[in-house]
Amino acid sequence: MRLHTRGRDEIMATKTQAYLVHLLTASGAVFAMLALLEAANGDWAMMFFWLIVAFAVDGIDGPLARKTNIKTNAPRLDGELLDLIIDYLTYVFIPAFALFQSGLLPGWTGWFAIIVITFMSAIYFADTRMKTSDYSFSGFPGCWNMAVLVFFAIKPSFWVILFFVVILAVAMLLPIKFVHPFRTERWRSITLPMAGGWTFFALWTAWVDFHPGSWAHWGLIVTTLWLLLAGVAQQVIYKEKL
Repeated sequence: MRLHTRGRDEIMATKTQAYLVHLLTASGAVFAMLALLEAANGDWAMMFFWLIVAFAVDGIDGPLARKTNIKTNAPRLDGELLDLIIDYLTYVFIPAFALFQSGLLPGWTGWFAIIVITFMSAIYFADTRMKTSDYSFSGFPGCWNMAVLVFFAIKPSFWVILFFVVILAVAMLLPIKFVHPFRTERWRSITLPMAGGWTFFALWTAWVDFHPGSWAHWGLIVTTLWLLLAGVAQQVIYKEKL
């Protein structure tokens, strides 16, 4: 009897841990709302602070979900759907709003960007082929939060911003590989620290309110380029096809 009770307690503890992971994922919706409120007030540094917190949560909830076998132990909630909803808010919707509202893209260019970003990302997030066999992404995975943060930090001309918006939007449709920092095994020993470095430099950039002389900008550029181009490099070096 005691062994039976102990086994039941262990099962309940495992299920509780799995549902707690769902709650951690859901907290991203709260951070998204906090970011949106800061964006509505024009406080871009604090907006990105909350988006980076949401980014960090998104980075750790996946490994925790796999560790707790969440699909088996907490099947009532669809973790993948929950994750996609929050990712669309924090990776796409709020960064697009900030890009438009900040004035970095004036006039018709702002309207063009938010339409392209939100529309193409909605299509991409619904694509059942977005993940590759090695758990990378097929096509640019809609990480507009990363791109827009760099735009805020560097403040290039609106033509440069518009150029990269078009390039990244087109890349969502192409068979180009983009690594997942946690799940893509190849070069993970480099990619994972790069993702951690990006988080640190992004927080520092927001902390100094995008000061043009901040050394964190260079770290942000280097880590962003790695995360964007590592998958392409793997395709070229190892002649991979998606």
